[in-house]
Amino acid sequence: MVLELQNITMQFGGVKAIDDLSFGVKTGEIYGLIGPNGAGKTTLFNIVTGNYTQTKGKVAFNHEELSGLKPNMIVQRGIARTFQNIRLFKSMSVLDNVLIGFHNQANYTYLESILRLPRYFLYEKKLKSDAMNILERFGIADHAQTNAASLSYGNQRKVEIARALATNPKLLLLDEPAAGMNPNETADLSQIIQNIKDEYGLTILLIEHDMKFVNNMCDKVLVLDYGEEIFEGRPCDAIVDEKVVAAYLGDFKHA
Repeated sequence: MVLELQNITMQFGGVKAIDDLSFGVKTGEIYGLIGPNGAGKTTLFNIVTGNYTQTKGKVAFNHEELSGLKPNMIVQRGIARTFQNIRLFKSMSVLDNVLIGFHNQANYTYLESILRLPRYFLYEKKLKSDAMNILERFGIADHAQTNAASLSYGNQRKVEIARALATNPKLLLLDEPAAGMNPNETADLSQIIQNIKDEYGLTILLIEHDMKFVNNMCDKVLVLDYGEEIFEGRPCDAIVDEKVVAAYLGDFKHA
């Protein structure tokens, strides 16, 4: 298991957003977190990435416990994420947004950057080349110098994922990557994610409401309802499970 969560509880005052949840994600897997709004999915992402500290339980990445680490330290260990609401620097170009993802990999000193020494320029040239290669993979290299705010919603999503990929992750967390996209954009994104997963050797944990997208992408899904697990298994089995159907549509047997 590349990621293991053991007995995770997250309590906000008297409300349990996550209740004694345990699961693991295997290396190379695309693992989906699904469930109704308010089920606790994004809360789990925030726990894994260090934005929240769980009330109790343990999170381990490659057998190293993450509890207590700050978000930047977790990124350095190989975990990157995107957000449900796109968080780009919209006054900056697409290229500059992706270059920000490389900030934790710079191998020149602060003094070298201030004095503009040769090693600084050599490495900056390499980073721009690497960033352009990532943009090529997402099919948006032609927009490298475009202001990020000028892009379509679907392309802004791609820029955010490209920036996360620039941090050189081993585990990539995608929070509703297909949200707001039309069917053609969703199909294109699905293929891109599969390609970068294979090319970069990624493990992917994703939250998504588009069940066709989930069914096409995920090896396994975990379904949450009010912070508790109600199903774990194949996506095709989840959509016919009685508890899952009841969580999304209501319990017709007792209606």
